[in-house]
Amino acid sequence: MKESCYKSFDELPLVLNAQTVAKVLGIAPSSAYELMHEKNFPTFKAGNRLLVEKEQFRKWIEKKSRGEK
Repeated sequence: MKESCYKSFDELPLVLNAQTVAKVLGIAPSSAYELMHEKNFPTFKAGNRLLVEKEQFRKWIEKKSRGEK
């Protein structure tokens, strides 16, 4: 697993793209892209780009860490 380059939640930009999600989770960008296409992942579209708002991403991580779907 790759180590995240971010040391705290506050360092994240307001909106994350697949590349940033990959860095935070320590996964490959292709895996982050696949994750962002999953039904329950909190993305929104801006043009052709899939993005996730930082707070929604944090909530998603918390739910996953508790074992929720």
